[in-house]
Amino acid sequence: MRIALVAPLAEAVPPKFYGGTERVVSWLAEELVRQGHRVTLFASAESETAADLFVCNAQSLRLAGIRDHLGSTLAMLREVRHRADDFDVIHFHVDLLPQALFHDLAHKCLVTMHGRLDLPDALPLYKAYPEMPLVSISNAQRRPMPADANWLATIPHGLVSHVCPFNPEGGSYLAFLGRISPEKRPDRAIEIARRAGLPLKLAAKVDAVDVEYFETEIEPLLDHPLIEFIGEIDETQKCEFLGNARALLFPIDWPEPFGLVMIEAMSAGTPVIAWPNGSVPEVVNEGVSGRMVNSIEAAVAAVQQSAHMDRHKVRAEFEKRFTAARMASAYVVAYRALLAHVPTTARLPEVAMWAWPRARSRSDLGSDLRSKAAGRS
Repeated sequence: MRIALVAPLAEAVPPKFYGGTERVVSWLAEELVRQGHRVTLFASAESETAADLFVCNAQSLRLAGIRDHLGSTLAMLREVRHRADDFDVIHFHVDLLPQALFHDLAHKCLVTMHGRLDLPDALPLYKAYPEMPLVSISNAQRRPMPADANWLATIPHGLVSHVCPFNPEGGSYLAFLGRISPEKRPDRAIEIARRAGLPLKLAAKVDAVDVEYFETEIEPLLDHPLIEFIGEIDETQKCEFLGNARALLFPIDWPEPFGLVMIEAMSAGTPVIAWPNGSVPEVVNEGVSGRMVNSIEAAVAAVQQSAHMDRHKVRAEFEKRFTAARMASAYVVAYRALLAHVPTTARLPEVAMWAWPRARSRSDLGSDLRSKAAGRS
């Protein structure tokens, strides 16, 4: 199959530092190539891939200091449009713009939604362009959308097994990894560590929009012997950081679409202690790969219990549900269903839960296909 993967230009693929979407696109591209597909990756020049790389920007936009990515993204999409006939499937990982610019090619396109969908800003676009098939990364991510949104599949993220190597021993500190922002609740992580009497290492970047929050709310909390702020770390550092931790703290206060760091920790054998918001109940297997809590007190108790959790079982949960091979195979099923213009009949319960849109959102489906779809439901 000839597949185009269209990545964000904010970071390289894979990213040098922080960049969840770009990292997922990288793992997907490499696995699709390994499975024998012809893949073209549209990305920035520093990207490294076994796929054919179509360079759309000389440097990733964040490292270049470019805040507004609209112009560069539109220029990239024009190149994709020019080459559209070269591909069987065009798989977008940039939100919003493909709906408007590729709606007439929706029969061969899909958009994976990587961000939150509970804000009203983008809803008019999905209503105006119902033709474009969408992929969610968790079932929770879908909930705020209209019931007749054009969902093709839910496909959880997956990563390559060796990216975060299994560490059977772990360590004595708690880990917080990601962004310093109000919805990620690093203040909760600090309070948990202080009450549990364990060191906390915060490996996180501070975006420009969150500088004031960091300086006023978080920085004053760092002046404690148990708390260490490391800052942003790269891929190699992250693997060691997660593998050497006793547990990952994921005390989020927002509808997390997926939470890549949870499966990275699970890959290393490190259990996850998280608030059950958004995708968390779909990712964490309670008592096996982590614990879900609703209070600081419960989190402190879970920290103590994490010392006795079987890290081999945590890793096994990752291998069963969240590898790049499973993710890529689920996408191939979705691609084939898209090209066949029929509802997918695949059953991959650990990887995806399939849902086909209402017939009125796919104008190219005839009444006979609608009847067949109804018969399968």
